This record gives sequence, structure tokens and C-alpha cells, in this order.
Amino acid sequence: MIENKHLQLLHNRLNLAFKSIENTIKLLNEGATIPFISRYRKELTGSLDEVEVAAIANQYQKLLELEKRKETIINAIDEQGKMTDALMKRILETYDATELEDIYLPYKKKKKTRAMIAIECGLEPLAKKIIQQAYIDVKKEASTYINDKILTIEDALNGAKDIIAEWVNENEQARQKVRYLFNKSAVMSTKMVKGKEIEGSKFKDYFEYSEPLSKCPSHRILAARRGEDEGILRVSITPLEDPFPVLENIYIKEHNDCGMLIKEAIADAYKRLMEPSIENEYRNISKEKADKEAIKVFVDNLRQLLLEAPLGQKRVMGIDPGFRTGCKVVCLDNNGDLLHNTTIYPHTAGVNNNNSSKDIQHLVHLYAIDAIAVGNGTAGKETISFLKKISFEDEIDIFMVNESGASIYSASEVAREEFPDYDLTVRGAVSIGRRLMDPLAELIKIDAKSIGVGQYQHDVDQSELRKSLDLTVESCVNKVGINLNTASKHLLTYISGVGPALAQNIVSYRSEIGKYTSRKQLKKVPRLGEGAFEQCAGFLRIREAENPLDNTAVHPESYHIVEQMAKDLGSDIKNIILDKELRSKIQLKNYVTEKIGMPTLLDIIAELEKPGLDPRGQASPMDFNDQINTMEDLEIGMVLPGIVTNITKFGAFVNIGVKQDGMVHISHIANKFIKDPADVLQLNQKVTIKVMDIDFDRKRIQLSMKDV
Repeated sequence: MIENKHLQLLHNRLNLAFKSIENTIKLLNEGATIPFISRYRKELTGSLDEVEVAAIANQYQKLLELEKRKETIINAIDEQGKMTDALMKRILETYDATELEDIYLPYKKKKKTRAMIAIECGLEPLAKKIIQQAYIDVKKEASTYINDKILTIEDALNGAKDIIAEWVNENEQARQKVRYLFNKSAVMSTKMVKGKEIEGSKFKDYFEYSEPLSKCPSHRILAARRGEDEGILRVSITPLEDPFPVLENIYIKEHNDCGMLIKEAIADAYKRLMEPSIENEYRNISKEKADKEAIKVFVDNLRQLLLEAPLGQKRVMGIDPGFRTGCKVVCLDNNGDLLHNTTIYPHTAGVNNNNSSKDIQHLVHLYAIDAIAVGNGTAGKETISFLKKISFEDEIDIFMVNESGASIYSASEVAREEFPDYDLTVRGAVSIGRRLMDPLAELIKIDAKSIGVGQYQHDVDQSELRKSLDLTVESCVNKVGINLNTASKHLLTYISGVGPALAQNIVSYRSEIGKYTSRKQLKKVPRLGEGAFEQCAGFLRIREAENPLDNTAVHPESYHIVEQMAKDLGSDIKNIILDKELRSKIQLKNYVTEKIGMPTLLDIIAELEKPGLDPRGQASPMDFNDQINTMEDLEIGMVLPGIVTNITKFGAFVNIGVKQDGMVHISHIANKFIKDPADVLQLNQKVTIKVMDIDFDRKRIQLSMKDV
């Protein structure tokens, strides 16, 4: 049971109902997944969506981690025999991680410091007398501390100042006041490391740069840090406002010799101890914020890519284009299984292109190909032009497919397992073909970081990125639902409640029985118990199943409701699905119970209206300008069709049919001010753009979508 204090904290942070939070955490603790909770437990959660459920899970985990940290700190202070009731109360009552660490700082074990050495030399009483700022002769007082370790008056005074500096650094009030200055006016500055002009030319914009940290966008923070990691830049975060008057106001009460020594100790404390420590805090805070924004961009792009409209179960020819090495061609059946592979050379000098055309014609006829997928890499545009000149018996749609990550897949263990007898080139062409048929099913086999739809994905916190990407893939897979009789074990792995072992068991059992005809058969899969069945069943579809509901998102636990609806109408489930007028007669209020409310009933009706319908729509081909094939063909002012390939916070990248994607800066995306390119653009969106600038040396194309 969640503690009331935790419940109150989560309520304050997330502004969600107490009961919704409590029930969600209970479900998570019972092993329910985020997709399952948001889809099938709406009555318990108050219809929270996946984002809200994930936020509860994330914040609750942070609270638990903070509680563990408190235990560690309490034990450490207890071992030193320094715990008091007041200190214990402060530790238990704080839920601010920074405040907790400030409380612990004076008790934290650390390497031997200058202050520790001074204390060992017996200088702590001198430091205490100085901090009291009495009108004493400090040199005379210091002389009484000279011994075999402290040889001079200057040594004694320096040791005392070291002790005072550590007291200043460990003072909570002092640290909070300095943090206030950082919050108010921190500036991130970057400078080039001497002699790195040529090596670091890509960081030229940051050779002499500064910006208020609060206004610095995530991509600039990450770029500056990358430059620092590569030894090109020096990065600093400092407050504009002078911190010394603030610190001196806390400590200096008298303008005497003691006051002057304290002033010197404060300067040392800030420069040597406090500033590096608090600067590091703000470096971490800004990095965490930048990571969060960059990961969100990546996640949003990945979601759009995974939910890209599929062609569906059609027979597809996949082509991995190339010039000198030829084009790798594969023919796939409507389940994506490899039927044939070959290589053609339509772009190689001295080779008869006629033969390549005849080969394609023959294969399209022989394998009853419905569509052709061509990778968008080298020779992609030229290959599409070549294909469009071929006469086919029936109309064949030709698609350019984003092949990012296909080479990663072709060399992966997954690809080797699927195609042990074929080389990398064949596997890559298969991936391109399958990506047209079902982008989601194919892309989940590739490490999401290799797909190339984000910014600085290799610079952000990799564990947070992995967690976010996994949640996104899981969300998309379960949102779409998958065909139980065609899904690969890799796709099944992401279904709610399944995982790698059960996915393999589901596929193995499918091989034994031929195909699933009912969701109930899942209960016969080895090690798939009632809990796993509850979590996964609603997300698995069976076409032409014995029970029509098995091809919908209606959960088996709710079948009895639909059966009762049919019985009350004097009909059956099949007729309810087929007959809109019959469905309109259903009075939902008659089926509300203590456990089943309107949210679930409305979802059921929505599913009966579109059983088995893919929410992603259907793919349509993209036509580029046939006259534009290289950067050299471009001219400033040209208006061209394009397709969005990547979206960042600072703009979007657009494929216009040449090897190099062009960039549309955020200021050139719309005729109005926009805060985020993602507000108006989506991946794979077809757009019309104008060429603004061409930089051949840096291989950059500047584009605009304004006034076109």
C-alpha cells in the first residue's frame, strides 16, 4: 500500500486524483504494464492515458530511490554517533534531493582535505576564535599554535582559514544563497581550446559564445558538451551576479583582523570548493534538462516512424540500390517471407539496361508483385527513375523507403537468425521491402538509436534514452495490436506481459498447431499463465477467428458483455459487428456494473464499429522531381516536392531527391511564429519547399517552406 505522504507528494507534483494514483501504483506493483493499465483499467485509474500512467510510475520510482538514499545517509550518520532527533526529523521530512545532500554534506566521508589536516594539527580552536570575530591580536593568538607541524604564524592562520573555508562550503544557508544567484543569472560560456581551430571547425559557432543558461536550448547545451568531451571547447557555468557580497553578509560582522581573515577564507571557499560543486550541480541539471528535451524529440520522431502507414499484406519487391555493385533485388510474399533474390546492374557502364528491365518485368509477373520498395540511399532516386520507365502488365506502385538502420539490421543477430544462408546485401533488401509492408514490425528489430530520427542521441543519458525508447516501442506495438499468426517473436516481445521467453513459446506453439484460431489457445502455450494472458490477450489479433471478437481490441474478460448485448437484441456477435443500425439500439447504461463503467463500454462499441482496422492508415507513394538528382542540379529559388525525414528542436530535415537532405530552420517552417517544429510537421510528411542556399563545401542545403 502506498504511504499517504507519498500519495500527497505525487498528487502535488502531477495534479492527478489521489485514487487514480493509488490504483495505478497498485496495478504496477501487481505487474500490470502501462499499455494494459491505460487501455483496460480505465475505471480504476479515472481514464488516465499512457503518458499519465508513465509519469506516476516514474515519479513513484524516484520517491522510492530517495527513501533508499535517506536510509543510507541515516546509517552513515548513525555510525559516526552524530545523529540527533532534530537531524533525523529533517532527513525524514525532506523530499528535495539537493536539500538532503546539503544536510548530509558535513557528515559525508571524503578524502583528507586541507581542513582535516588543519584540525589534526590542532587549529580548530583558532578557527573558532576567528569566526567569532573578537577584537584580538590574531597573530599573537596564532603564535600559541606553533608546534612541530605548524612552523610559522602564517601556517597557523592559513590552516585556520582552511577550516573556515570548509565550514562556509558546508553551510546550507550559504549554498542556497549561491544557488539562488545561479538560478537567477547563470550564464553558459564556451571558449575554444588554444590550437584547436582546424580540428574543431565543426564547433566554430562555440569558439567564443555565451548565453543565459535558462534560455539555452537543449541542442546548444549538448553541442557545447560534445565539444568539451572532444577536447575542443572549455565550458563554464557562472552567475552574472557577484556571490562574494552575499556570502560575506552571512559571516562578516566586524571589520577587524578576524573579519579580513574570514573574507579571505570565503574567497577561497567559493573558488576552491563551492563554485566547482554548485557549477557541477547546474551542469548536471542543465544536462538532465537537455537530455529530457532531446529524448522527447527522439521519442516523438520514433513514435511517428513506428506508426507510419503500412502497405499491408501485399507481395512486395524490395530493392537495395547501388551503382557499381548493382541493385540487390528480393521478392517477398504477403507475409514478408523471402521467395527470390538476385542482383541487377541498371546503372553500371557497359551493362545492357534492357536485361535489367526484363529481369524486373519477369520477377514482377512471376511472383505477382503488388508494389516495389526502393531504399533511399545511394542510387535510390536513379533506381526509381529506371523502374518508372518499365512497362508492367498491371499498375505497380513504386515507393521510396527510408533505409536508415537497414545495414545495422542486416549485420545483426536477428537477421542472421532469420536468414542464416544469405549475405548482408540480401538481408538489407528484405528489410527495405518489409519496411514498406509494415514499418513497425521491421523497425523494432533495429536499435532505435540507429534509425537516425533525433538529435544528439549518442550524447544523452543512455539508460534514460533506452528506457524511453523501449516504452515508446511497447506503446506503439500495443496501440496497433499485432496479428498473432504472422508476428515474429521479436515483435511479440513488445506485447504487454510477454517478453522474449514467452514470445518464443508463442511462436513455437504456433508452429505445432499450424495457426491460432482462438485467443483461448494462448492458455495452452507453455508458461503463459493467467496473469500473462490477461496482460497480452487484448493486444493480439486473429483474423478469421472462430470468435469475431478475437480480431478486435475487446479484451476476453469483456466478451460476456458483448454476448449479453447480442442476446438482448435477439442476434449474435457477428451481426452486431456487421449491422450499424443494430448497434445503435444498444443502451450502454444497461451494462454498467460495479466493475464495468462507461469508459470500457464506449471502447467496446468503438471496436465493434471497426474490427481489425489498422489505426495507421495505408501507405501512398511519393514522387520527387525527376530532373533533380544531385546537389549540382539544384538552383537557389527552386520549388520542389520533399518528404520530412527528421525533426529537431531547431528545424527539420527534408529529402528532396538528392543524396543530401536539406535543412529547414524553424524560422522558415511556417509563415507564423512556432515554438516547436513538431507542432506543425510530422515524419514522412509530404511538403513543398524552396531552395534558399547551397553550400557545396560543407554539403549543406538550406530550405524554406514559407510562401511556397
